[in-house]
Amino acid sequence: MAIAIAGCGTAPKPPAPSVPPPPRAGGFYQDDGPPAQVPADILATPDAVPRIEPFHNGASRPYVALGRSYTPITDDRPLVQRGQASWYGRQFHGSRTSTGEIYDMFAMTAAHPTMPLPSYARVTNLRNGAAVVVRVNDRGPFKDGRVIDLSYAAAMRLGIAANGTGEVEVRRITHREIAAAPTVPAVESAALSPPPTAAATVAGRWSVQLGAFTSADHARALLARVQAALNAPPSPGRPADDPPPRIERDGGLHRVLLGPLADREAALALAARVGSLLGGESSPYVIAR
Repeated sequence: MAIAIAGCGTAPKPPAPSVPPPPRAGGFYQDDGPPAQVPADILATPDAVPRIEPFHNGASRPYVALGRSYTPITDDRPLVQRGQASWYGRQFHGSRTSTGEIYDMFAMTAAHPTMPLPSYARVTNLRNGAAVVVRVNDRGPFKDGRVIDLSYAAAMRLGIAANGTGEVEVRRITHREIAAAPTVPAVESAALSPPPTAAATVAGRWSVQLGAFTSADHARALLARVQAALNAPPSPGRPADDPPPRIERDGGLHRVLLGPLADREAALALAARVGSLLGGESSPYVIAR
């Protein structure tokens, strides 16, 4: 919670180019900002895939941040808001979110002060029409007028990373909506999300991320559980040749991944299947990797 309070209250100041250069010391609040190297395929980062997940008890309690009291929503109500979106980046990359998960600035996630955690939301840039679907797993922002704090990847997709903030509409995707349409279509923006680059569409570019940890032991523990689940006799309709899980080191993170797969739709189907197989122990999503 202290991490969220420190990081989500102040948005980064805008760098000049549209794709941020390596940050300079002091250019962002408490040295936060974009990564030293922006992935070439970051605009091809796929939307989060909505799933019905139980709300996190610890993240559902009333709390105080920067002298203001907040009471999180604890039921599956719809929520639509308009206001400023900000984003948080490298200072918090690898730190724990309010749900206890590891913050990954390259994943499609977000922070919200009162939305049930975890939740899924469609965020639309009201200036250019770009839209993304994010998984909300953290608390913040705590500055008046700001309605959501985005991951760096989500901010890049929406086109607000350079400016630091942008006017958006946030629409929570309810469990009822997810149940009615298990696969919520990704919303693409022709203006900001061009067709995936050749690097993102070559064979073997899509992987399913099962978890990301600062601790190598935690990553190995999840890897072992995933291997045991995948080695169980296949149920009817489940392929017997799921790709093997692996661990990839990414800076201070250890990512547990399945794949790679050549086809994004196949990767999305694998993410949904493995999520069901693990029974909520993990929240898989697809990344271009």
